[in-house]
Amino acid sequence: MDEQTTISKTQRKRDSLALQELGEELTRLSPERLTELALPERLLEAVMAAKDISKFGARRRQMQYIGRLMHDVDGEAIAARLEFWKGHSRAATAHLHLLERWRARLLQDEMALGQLAAVYPGCDIQKLRQLVRNAQREHEAGKSPRSYRALFQELRRILPDPQHKASD
Repeated sequence: MDEQTTISKTQRKRDSLALQELGEELTRLSPERLTELALPERLLEAVMAAKDISKFGARRRQMQYIGRLMHDVDGEAIAARLEFWKGHSRAATAHLHLLERWRARLLQDEMALGQLAAVYPGCDIQKLRQLVRNAQREHEAGKSPRSYRALFQELRRILPDPQHKASD
C-alpha cells in the first residue's frame, strides 16, 4: 500500500502545523544562526521577509508559505539543531547564575571563601580575599564596581564551564 494513503488527513495537518511552528521559530533567530542552518535560498528569503511583517493577516499568510517551503527541507534536523542551541543557552545561563551566586555568597558570608576553596581546590585564596575586600569597600564608598567585576572574572576562571568541558 502507498504510504500517502496510510497517513490520515488529520496527521498530515498536524505535520504541516508542526513545520509551520518550526518556521515560526526560525523567524526568531538571528541572521547568523539562520546562515548556520544552511537553509534553501527561497526558505531563507521567506523567513527574513517574515521578520519585517507586522500585520497579522500578512504575517499569517507568510507563515503558511514558510510552512509549505518547510516540506522541502529536513525539519527534524533543523528542530534538533534548534534544541541543541536552546540547551546550550540554558547551560550557559545556569553557569552564569552559579558564578553570580558564588560572588554574592563571597561578599556576604565570611565562611564562603573557605567553602569555595574546599569545593574548588587550587584556587588563589589570597587573590579572592583581596578582590572580596576591595569589592566591599567600593560598594560602601559608592565607587565603580571594578573589583566586583574582577571577582566575577576570577570565579569564571576557577569554576569550570560544563559546555567547554564537554566540547574539549
